Amino acid sequence: MKSRFRFSLLTLMLLVCHTSAAQDAVNEDPILQDPILQDQVRYWKGNLHTHSLWSDGDQFPEMIADWYRQRGYNFLALTDHNVISAGQRWMSLKKIVDRSDSGIVDRYRQRFGEHWVEQRKSPKNGDEEIRLKPLNEFRALLETRGEFLMIQAEEISDRSEGKPVHINATNVAEALMPAGGDTVREAMQNNLRMILEHEKSHGRPVLPHINHPNFGYAMTAEDLAAVVAEKFFEVYNGHPGVNQLGDEHHASIELMWDQINAIRFAAGVEPMMGIATDDSHEYHGRAGSRPGRGWVMVRSRFLTPEYLIAAMRQGEFYASSGVSLTQHDFDPQTRTLTVTVDAVEGESYRIDFITSLKPGTDPHKIGLVVHSHDGDKATYQMKDNECYIRALVTSNAAHHDPSFKDQKKQAWTQPVGWPTK
Repeated sequence: MKSRFRFSLLTLMLLVCHTSAAQDAVNEDPILQDPILQDQVRYWKGNLHTHSLWSDGDQFPEMIADWYRQRGYNFLALTDHNVISAGQRWMSLKKIVDRSDSGIVDRYRQRFGEHWVEQRKSPKNGDEEIRLKPLNEFRALLETRGEFLMIQAEEISDRSEGKPVHINATNVAEALMPAGGDTVREAMQNNLRMILEHEKSHGRPVLPHINHPNFGYAMTAEDLAAVVAEKFFEVYNGHPGVNQLGDEHHASIELMWDQINAIRFAAGVEPMMGIATDDSHEYHGRAGSRPGRGWVMVRSRFLTPEYLIAAMRQGEFYASSGVSLTQHDFDPQTRTLTVTVDAVEGESYRIDFITSLKPGTDPHKIGLVVHSHDGDKATYQMKDNECYIRALVTSNAAHHDPSFKDQKKQAWTQPVGWPTK
C-alpha cells in the first residue's frame, strides 16, 4: 500500500514539475511574449493606392515599398492597373530609363545588391531588359512582423461613357479584369459585384474602394450613393490631376461626400466612408503624383490584411494628409463625438463638425458645419435633425508636398451617429 502511495506521489511531483517547466518555457518564449501579440489595439499607418513599373509608375516595386517602410508606414498595397505583381515580367531598360532617369538602375543595385538585379538581352530583339520582381519574391526582404506588411492589390481600371471608372481591390488573390458596363453607374456595380464574388470564392476579405471620383469628372454623388454595396471612396487623393476641389460646375470631393451620405441616409443605406491615398506614380522628385501625401490610420489589434480590413469595415480608422489624432470616439448613448489631435509644437488646429440635415428640415442643408473649435480637442453632441456627424481637422501648417494650391494638413473622421438597423 505504501509503495503505491509513494508511486502516486512521485507521479504527481513529476507532473507538477513538468507543468511548471512547460509554463516557464511559455513565459520565456520571445514570440509569445512579443508586445505585438499582446492583444493591444493601436493605430497602423498605410497607403492603399500605389503604382510601380508593373503598370504606369516609374520605380521598381521593392524600391517603392522600401520608401514607405523607411518612413514609418506599417502597410502598403501596390495597386497597378489591371495587373498584380505576379509571374515573370521583363521590361526594356530603355523604357525604364525613359520613364524615370539614367540613374534608376544604379540606385536599385545600390539598395538591393548586384545579385538581386537581374539583367539580360531580350531573346526577341537583343535589347537590354531588367526583370520586375513579383511581390511573393521581394516581400521577404521588406516585411517585418508587427511593423511592415505588404498587401496584394489592384486598381481595376475600366471605362464607360468615355469616362474612367477605377476601383481598387485590396487583398486580392489574382488579377481581375474590368467588367464593363453601358453607363458609369453600371460599370461601378459590375466591377464591385465581381470583387465581392472574388472575395467569396477565395474565402478572403477584399476591400474595394472607389478611386478619385472627380478624375475626368466621371462620377457624381448620385452614382456613388446608388452603388449601395460600396462603402469606401477616396475623400483625398494625392494626384494633382484628380480635381480634388471641383470647379464651378462640379462639387469638391469634400462636399460630394456629404451629398452621397445625405442621399444614402434618406434611402436607409449605410454611409460611405472616406479614405486618403497617394495614388503615387512618380518617385524621383519630379512634379506629379508623388508618395507621402495621404494615408489611412487604422485602429486594429493586429497588423494583418484580415484585421485591417475588418477594422475599416467597422469605421475604425481615419484619413489623413498630415494631421494625426490620438482620439476619435463616438458615444452612441449620448450621441457625442470627441476628437483629440496629436498636436505638433508650433501648429494650431481648427476642428469642424460637419453634418447634413434630415429630409424635411427647412432649409435642408448638406455639408453643414454645425460647430467649429480652435484647439486640439473638441466634443460635439448630435442634434435630432442631423443625419450623422463627422469631423474635419485642419492645421494652420501647409502640407509638406501639396497636390493643390494652398493645401493645409488635414484629417477626416468617418460619419457616425447613423441609425442602427
